[in-house]
Amino acid sequence: MRESLQAGLAHEFTFVVPPTKTVPCLYPESPEFQAMPEVFATGFMVGLIEWACIKLIEPHLDWPHEQSVGTHVDLSHTAATPPGFTVTVRARLESVEGRKLRFTVEADDGVERIGQGIHERFVIDAAKFTAKVAEKATRSA
Repeated sequence: MRESLQAGLAHEFTFVVPPTKTVPCLYPESPEFQAMPEVFATGFMVGLIEWACIKLIEPHLDWPHEQSVGTHVDLSHTAATPPGFTVTVRARLESVEGRKLRFTVEADDGVERIGQGIHERFVIDAAKFTAKVAEKATRSA
């Protein structure tokens, strides 16, 4: 982690919602999801917020050797967004405690705020992390 990784950093990230990021696409094998409205799915919004936070910190890491993983999300999703709308995520790094990073985030679709909350990430050594996951995979039943 570079010394430049400090609280106060902010980033704005935009994304046009395609039809493939709607609720029915979240789990195509789920008949319940298939019956739901074609609006931006909460699960995809979480991923978009993670992406915005990654983009915020990437210049301040020894990328790709250092990366980050999401460890906590506390988000509201308060308004529906149809495909074709542009979602803007605003992320601010609120604290750096060792390798633990805490962000405040909000998202809007150009008409209204669609979500807000807190997201936490942890900076990892990518090679060590991948090795641990590979070792865990060998223990699967």
